[in-house]
Amino acid sequence: MRIAVNTRLLLKGKLEGIGWVEYETLRRIVQAHPEVEFYFIFDRQPDPMFLFADNVKPVVLFPQARHPFLFIWFFELSIPHALRKIKADLFYSPDGYLSLRSKVPQVVEFHDLNFEHFPGDMPKIHLWHYKTFFPKFARKASRIVTVSEFSKQDTVECYGVDPNKIDVAYNGVNEIFRPLPEVEREAIRAKYSGGHPYFMFVGSLHPRKNLARLFTAFDRFKASHENDVKLVIVGEKRWWTEPIQEAYDAMRYQEDVVFAGRLSAEDLHKVTAAALASVYVSYFEGFGIPILEAFKCDTPVITSNVTSMPEVAQDAALLVDPFDEDSIAEGMVKMLDAEVRKDLIEKGRKRVQEFSWDHAATVIWNSLMKAPHRGATSVEKHN
Repeated sequence: MRIAVNTRLLLKGKLEGIGWVEYETLRRIVQAHPEVEFYFIFDRQPDPMFLFADNVKPVVLFPQARHPFLFIWFFELSIPHALRKIKADLFYSPDGYLSLRSKVPQVVEFHDLNFEHFPGDMPKIHLWHYKTFFPKFARKASRIVTVSEFSKQDTVECYGVDPNKIDVAYNGVNEIFRPLPEVEREAIRAKYSGGHPYFMFVGSLHPRKNLARLFTAFDRFKASHENDVKLVIVGEKRWWTEPIQEAYDAMRYQEDVVFAGRLSAEDLHKVTAAALASVYVSYFEGFGIPILEAFKCDTPVITSNVTSMPEVAQDAALLVDPFDEDSIAEGMVKMLDAEVRKDLIEKGRKRVQEFSWDHAATVIWNSLMKAPHRGATSVEKHN
């Protein structure tokens, strides 16, 4: 059997979000199924670290697809040609994109449909592409994988998809995340926050990550309670907008905000493990991996009470209203209480045990086997 996989987001040193999901699940799938030939399709020369086993064959296609018009070229021209040449039995795309022109059965993974709910948060050309093509991808797909029950229901409601066509594969968490001894935590605080306790945020600095309200909430928290707590922001300013800048410029306690930039997985682990708490108050998420990363590090979490985040966190995090700066600030105040933090840490330890990349990989594999595909007589043959 030959399965072609869209792996254009497997980029050394640049794994983010969906790229990490691809890395963790695909390496488990290909290693568990040596009887299958996997063709990993890249849009640039791949690093050998992403060729996870001998049954993986790299295919490099033109162009490098990082713009809507190049997406169309890549998926509607280059991909169909490659699938014919490979004689693929199935095409799997973990980042939401399919080929409308190919007749090969296809399985897609939708992580979230944020653009359907907050269209103003992205450039118009990207919005046009998403709004035009993703409903067609949903109809084209033989099976759809999502990362939460919320995302599954959202896909059903937005695109009228039969829920029986959708499988939920919850994300896992990198094993690198773990608690640190206090001496190491002190060293991290010395490096990033001048030795002071800090709240941390991690993610792409995109409008839906809610940084503008986070800045305002942190200012109110500082003004209401005398403390030396800092706010460490981890992520690139790739989507930094004018409203975010205005909220930052208006801060009274601006000097207590530390921009750490993009961090390696190891450094992110350390910053997470040394934090007073993780503040993840996005107003739209399909899942929310940083919640699990904090749980794994024995770091308490403040997160939003909307979309997928209550589903992921349940009672192991403080849930706040992401549209209300006072609600976020009140969550920060509660985190000053050692007993509150202790209780949340204990609950987080239990909750994170419910998630694993092994399980996610199994769900995805089973979804692939449910899809019609050439060269296989039954699902059981491959399980």
